Amino acid sequence: MTIDEGYTKFICDWTECVLEEFKETAELCRWRRPLYDAGLIGIYADVGIGFGNISMRVGSGTEFLVSGTQTGHLQYVGPQHFALVTYADPERNRVCCRGAVQASSESMTHAALYQTDSSITAVVHVHSKRLWNLLRDRIPTTDKTVAYGTPEMAKEFARLWHESDLQTTGIAVMGGHEEGLVSVAETMAAAATRILDLQQRLQ
Repeated sequence: MTIDEGYTKFICDWTECVLEEFKETAELCRWRRPLYDAGLIGIYADVGIGFGNISMRVGSGTEFLVSGTQTGHLQYVGPQHFALVTYADPERNRVCCRGAVQASSESMTHAALYQTDSSITAVVHVHSKRLWNLLRDRIPTTDKTVAYGTPEMAKEFARLWHESDLQTTGIAVMGGHEEGLVSVAETMAAAATRILDLQQRLQ
């Protein structure tokens, strides 16, 4: 398997600071733990690269809190492990964020989904070799030639939202990002539970 997770492929304008309190942070921390315990978020120990990230929209705009880059190895997380993405421009390959850590390398994909539909409030990106192999091309799947964390991947998710049944299934496979899947929903509980339930059913 080619592991490219963890490497930011967009221009990241990061302001290092202590984030103000957000009510969404507690929900993010709450639901990240079962995803970590299920092995859907974690680290490839042999190469020391983390995988998986989660986010929630903040307010009615397109700002969102997202887990920081290379935090996948952490069993427990707190507010200091999330960044607030204040601006994202997939066309210009640019993300602006602030916090104690830089936003996840998958933030461009999260941003594209939030920009695509205001009903999306939570995004969960996980890794599962089993689910990826079972579901690829059977549910909405991005083009296998498109790499993660790129403007092209952001466009792929916007395409799937409008041209496939992603709005119904809520889960998509990242065809060009081995083991990668994304779950979206109106709440973090729904986004996380959907992927956890799916994993349990298919085990």
